Amino acid sequence: MKTVIDQHTKEIVTTGRRKRAVARVRIKQGTGKFTINGKPVEKYLARDVLVRIAKQPFIVTGMEGMYDVRALCDGGGLSGQAGALRHGIARALLEANANLRTVLRNYGLLTRDPREVERKKYGKPGARKRFQFSKR
Repeated sequence: MKTVIDQHTKEIVTTGRRKRAVARVRIKQGTGKFTINGKPVEKYLARDVLVRIAKQPFIVTGMEGMYDVRALCDGGGLSGQAGALRHGIARALLEANANLRTVLRNYGLLTRDPREVERKKYGKPGARKRFQFSKR
């Protein structure tokens, strides 16, 4: 896992991924300010469920409001980006405090979700769907 500590800003920099989404996450000690692509998390992710998914690593470790988060997300949709944020934040928290590994691991937050959309095959309407079979 490639994790960097920015020398100028003293932020922990990690990457989280889910589906086609990639989140480059930076955390540092602070007041709980959470911005994604320059917007507040509630405004960017729009749905309450997605905001909860993104904040899950802080909730399960009891560290809500202790770190400021700046993230750049691209690729995929909002659901994938929320999952990528969760993955990146969990990795960053682990880098900040190694004692959190068991808690984060028990909730499955350190594992990259490998599920991807299956590609469409030629001669078919979708990945697995077939056109209706006609015997005559």
